[in-house]
Amino acid sequence: MSAERDGGAVFVRPLGILGHETAAAAVEAGIARWLAGGPLAFAMVEVIVRWPDGGIGRASGTLADVAGWEQVVERLDALSRPRQPFAGLALDKPAIMGIINVTPDSFSDGGDFLDHANAIAQGAALLDAGADILDVGGESTRPGADPVSPEEEIRRVVPVVRHFAGTGAKVSIDTRHAAVMAAALEAGAAIINDVTALTGDPESLGVAVRSAAPVVLMHMKGEPRTMQQAPDYLDVSTDVYAYLAERVAVCLDAGIRPENLCVDPGIGFGKTVAHNLDVLRHTALFHGLGLPVLIGLSRKGFIGALSRKEPPKDRLAGSLAGALASLGQGAQIVRVHDVAETYQARALWLALEGQSAT
Repeated sequence: MSAERDGGAVFVRPLGILGHETAAAAVEAGIARWLAGGPLAFAMVEVIVRWPDGGIGRASGTLADVAGWEQVVERLDALSRPRQPFAGLALDKPAIMGIINVTPDSFSDGGDFLDHANAIAQGAALLDAGADILDVGGESTRPGADPVSPEEEIRRVVPVVRHFAGTGAKVSIDTRHAAVMAAALEAGAAIINDVTALTGDPESLGVAVRSAAPVVLMHMKGEPRTMQQAPDYLDVSTDVYAYLAERVAVCLDAGIRPENLCVDPGIGFGKTVAHNLDVLRHTALFHGLGLPVLIGLSRKGFIGALSRKEPPKDRLAGSLAGALASLGQGAQIVRVHDVAETYQARALWLALEGQSAT
């Protein structure tokens, strides 16, 4: 989904992002375009060209500066058009995905919600706090984590999924195993959230196609046990973009409808602190895929690494800062542990953009 020019792959990153009244005035004046149909607009772009020999060129300018570049204009259309609802959720304002880890070893809350009653109580609290989606997972994908059998994963997640689906809540199943996807969907899950972008199990793509369930495709370099062992990229943000573009193309070719796809650049999954920061700075780039963008950085290790090495549950402030930075680049979904605090931060952000939280 990157464009090609003279043998080079072309990527377009929105810059000069404007909000509220400034955005509307700039769009009306013809000097800016809406960003993914949301409340923000962009008046400039950075054009990134990756040449076959490994070289990378970058240049920035106004929309008028690139008006005659056909490949860039094609990307502008994808960057600008409104996003269709995802899993029944309108994306006119950012959605909050609340995390329920039914695991003994997740990096932040491992063991807290392994008991089904505790997991259900936590999910109810997250919904009360304003979560739009509950993301239920039964296998830790923290760096160095050991895999869990699909049978054990199903035992952990299905009762929780079934409970909340029965209440009408929108539930996503966070898994890389096809059998778990199928069991959770049968129990009422509405979304597949796969850290391997449907590559971790040869049956996953088929489950997604047959179920017609919305899917979050995430980028991960390697697998959880090894992903943080010296991860390396030529250019991390365009590497991640190219990978996600390829996975989107595979899914579309298999028959998954575009409105059933969402992309996640995978903060913390096979990436150093510098890589994570680069991807976050380039959040708006991923709108070029023409799909909703999900950002999940809640409590992750790079936040503590940038501060005072705080443990996961003491990384709320950094998590909120990262979430708001991604909202400021048009991210449509944020995946978080701390829903109440994120809801409040989002409410203020929405008010500044002239929107209501309700």
